[in-house]
Amino acid sequence: MALGSFDHRKHQAPMSEMNVVPLVDVMLVLLVIFIITAPLLTHAVKIDLPKVSSNPNVTRPDHIEISIREDGRLFYDGTPVTLEEVSVRFAVDSKKEPQPEIHIHADRLTYYDHVAKVMAAAAKTGISRIGFVSQPDER
Repeated sequence: MALGSFDHRKHQAPMSEMNVVPLVDVMLVLLVIFIITAPLLTHAVKIDLPKVSSNPNVTRPDHIEISIREDGRLFYDGTPVTLEEVSVRFAVDSKKEPQPEIHIHADRLTYYDHVAKVMAAAAKTGISRIGFVSQPDER
């Protein structure tokens, strides 16, 4: 550790340097300890697990196709029905397990009121999965 210079003519503040030798000693000791203990931490118990091959059981719910024409006519899976008949059929379908999805096909110029009535009938019976089917733009 340097405390100053040999030149007494200049009065400068004493210089201090950090002694890193103890720091290096401690780090080397820690390194040796970790090298010795690391293999002991990775020791695991070997067990023979059973091997099973199975496919996931994916059940896709049925879907109901509701078509709505521009004039408000309804079609339930291709058969013409009234809004009251749709509500009755939704009530029956809502009790199925898994609950079916409703796919709504509406004409481009159909009023939203007709679509909203079908959605409200589905919501009243407890059917929650409703999807809208459309055609992509042709490019």
